Amino acid sequence: MKSNFLLLTCLSVILFPLTAKAEQTTKVNELATSFSTNTIPLPGLRFIPPKERNDSVPISVPEVNINSSKFAGVISLRQEMSLLETQIKTLMNRYKSLTPGLFFLDLQTGDYLNINGERIFPAASTIKYPVLIALFEEVDAGRIRLDETMVMQRRHLAGGSGNMRFRRSGTKFSLLETATRMMTISDNTATNMVIERLGGIAKLNQRFRKWGLEQTAMRNMLGDFGGTNRTSAKDLVRLSALVTNSNLLSDASRTQVLNIMYRCQNRRLLPSGLGKGANIAHKTGTLRFVLGDAGIIQTPSGRKYLAGILVRRPHHSPQARDFIRQVSQLVYNYLDQPTVTRLP
Repeated sequence: MKSNFLLLTCLSVILFPLTAKAEQTTKVNELATSFSTNTIPLPGLRFIPPKERNDSVPISVPEVNINSSKFAGVISLRQEMSLLETQIKTLMNRYKSLTPGLFFLDLQTGDYLNINGERIFPAASTIKYPVLIALFEEVDAGRIRLDETMVMQRRHLAGGSGNMRFRRSGTKFSLLETATRMMTISDNTATNMVIERLGGIAKLNQRFRKWGLEQTAMRNMLGDFGGTNRTSAKDLVRLSALVTNSNLLSDASRTQVLNIMYRCQNRRLLPSGLGKGANIAHKTGTLRFVLGDAGIIQTPSGRKYLAGILVRRPHHSPQARDFIRQVSQLVYNYLDQPTVTRLP
């Protein structure tokens, strides 16, 4: 009897930790599942296969044929929107703690607004915009396929925005899904996977320079919480101009890029200042000391313009968000008029 009792006691000591560990593993798995994209609707995008792929061709940076007499080869800059500039500078006086840089371009007339547009700012997640365009350039070249399988490794994991970091190392995603997460929910882990697939930071910087993005450069993988990656409002608008003019992408790739960017889930910046029926394909960026947004906007009347805005702010100050919303509203109301009064 004593021997049986001792045997049962030993078995309990052995089995109890195993049971507890199994329950703990189950809870961890449930937590990871709760953070999976099943809870976040991703864009219903269609994979458009590129031309036949040739793996023997090394990745190179294509030359961009740009008419130097036009802004990004799209449109000649006509004149500054002086009335709008006055309104925004008046608004800036109400936000003394903020340092903004902004550039807006009316694609119908070439009129533009430039207030500190060339000033360099921490890029935050707006850097994901040129990364996305670089990816689709490679798709067009046939060197990358959007249906490739990406394997998330421990080296890719990054804090901050996104939820992929809660999945197990070794989890597989398609490249299209990874790029979509990078843009729609600004997933930092997804971004690191895409950067690696494109050959790393140095190759991306080379590509940015070829595009004429003079103030845009990467120094670190995501999340870049120190703000070492950089850009300017004018560079972000230049990139949008290159996209709209098909200087960088095929029609099929441009369509997929815009479909992804239309689904950016952060609607509190530029979109919050737009009128009903306006569409915006954009990418936001958020750090405790900077806030930004850039994209392509079309009004219900069909007018199209490009926007880029970056704002230095005190620690997490909500004033930056309010400022961006009000600037967006002023520009939208100005450009959406049936007839815009212009100075001779």
